Amino acid sequence: MTQSTLPEQKKRTAFEQSAALPPENSGSRDVRAKRQSLLSIIFDRALLMRGLNGVALALMDLALLFASLVIALRVKAGLTTDPTTLSGSVDYAWDVLPFAALAMLLLFSGDGLYRPRNLRPGTARIMGSLFKVTIVTLVFALVEGLEFQSYYIFWSTFLVASALIVTARLIYDRSAERLENAFGRERRAVIVGTNHQIEAVADALERAPVVRIKPVGFISLEPRVENGLRDLGSIDSIEDHFGEIDEVIIADPTFPAEQTVMLVDRCHRGGVHLRVAPTTMEILRADEAEFVPGETLPLFEIKPPVFEGSAFVVKRGFDILVSGLLLLLFSPVLLVVAIVVKLTSKGPVFFLSPRPGLGGESFNCIKFRTMVTNAESLQAELEEHNEADGAIFKIREDPRLTPPGSFLRRWSLDELPQLINVLKGDMSLVGPRPLPHRDYERLEEWHKKRYLVLPGLTGLWQVSGRSELEFDDLVRLDFLYIERWSVFLDVVIMLRTVPAVVRKHGAY
Repeated sequence: MTQSTLPEQKKRTAFEQSAALPPENSGSRDVRAKRQSLLSIIFDRALLMRGLNGVALALMDLALLFASLVIALRVKAGLTTDPTTLSGSVDYAWDVLPFAALAMLLLFSGDGLYRPRNLRPGTARIMGSLFKVTIVTLVFALVEGLEFQSYYIFWSTFLVASALIVTARLIYDRSAERLENAFGRERRAVIVGTNHQIEAVADALERAPVVRIKPVGFISLEPRVENGLRDLGSIDSIEDHFGEIDEVIIADPTFPAEQTVMLVDRCHRGGVHLRVAPTTMEILRADEAEFVPGETLPLFEIKPPVFEGSAFVVKRGFDILVSGLLLLLFSPVLLVVAIVVKLTSKGPVFFLSPRPGLGGESFNCIKFRTMVTNAESLQAELEEHNEADGAIFKIREDPRLTPPGSFLRRWSLDELPQLINVLKGDMSLVGPRPLPHRDYERLEEWHKKRYLVLPGLTGLWQVSGRSELEFDDLVRLDFLYIERWSVFLDVVIMLRTVPAVVRKHGAY
């Protein structure tokens, strides 16, 4: 399902159409470019269930670790002349538990033992993690100078904990699976592809004991044959069925690439999940899809390029913490710049520039004023002198700049008040730079994919050549950031912003 076989013009056309923002009259189910509220995150069913599942497992593991310590001590007391009472064993276990519990939670979490059930490793990984907990606890005890007549407590607790935790987790998983089968809502799906692939996927779904997907119909790219499912007609009318389905499954590995791109966009706009039943080679190459495991049929979900759920919480929390600290750190600089702007030209200190943000929704981008107060009315006269390609307007020696304006722009000091935008939630620390409405109105439709996330104070533009790159290349950098986002990437971009500003390449 790659695009390598398509002519270049067809590839770009499909991508441009899929990248466009939804029209204003699109349905409210669109899963892209949405601003999440705190309540929507708190009550996100999938996120809540994952959290509760992880907490339940952690509490169970802690209880069984404590029980293992007590049992190991009681076995020793029963087999030897050890006079330790049950009360003494419990007290000793309480003394040992804090560090052992911390080590277990950290190591279990690092080994993926608190992930969703279908993604968690099995018995071998549990025992391996418990062995690491035992070694770490032993090393800590020796470093603390504790002396032992024997090391019975370590290996015996490891054996007892292995038996208890492995057994308890097996029972937990089987019980959870039975509850899912008894109460879990079936996900209704349409299978898209060619006839024999549709039949194969439908049969696999029927036999899958974990993935609860019920095919309610099919759309075939070739003359239809009877397969027991409802024929939903042409793929061009698939939106007509979005109200009765939860997801679309592409069953055919040779599904046309251009139609795939279009189908992804239509499903995301309609709030419908899109999953792919891949070939072996596609599984090995997959790096932009999320694996949705099943015991019979592996599926990949093509996720929309938005920050939601836990990703939104992490990114927003990072923005609030770091922007608050930066405002405190740069407060003397902000004060000095404000005084300089006020004393060197007439007009307000700050310039509120209306700019499209998330989903194209306008917000006031706060900047130190670097131009004369009637700068916007003078822009039409300067359009013919524009030195930037694409939608951006840039002039190296802009006559509208105030005396300190060029200096402030060269060093990006005029952008510092946007830390307030970050705290307000209009912007993020890192993301695609917000463009003025004048530039936004000149964008091609495929450029607007950059508005599926919050605009940023800095981004890959700023650390990859700034205004010296061609506009289409800058937009592709935005796409790359959206698709590859991580907190680590945000930190790297912020750190690289400093030398980029110092070098002043392309800053004007």
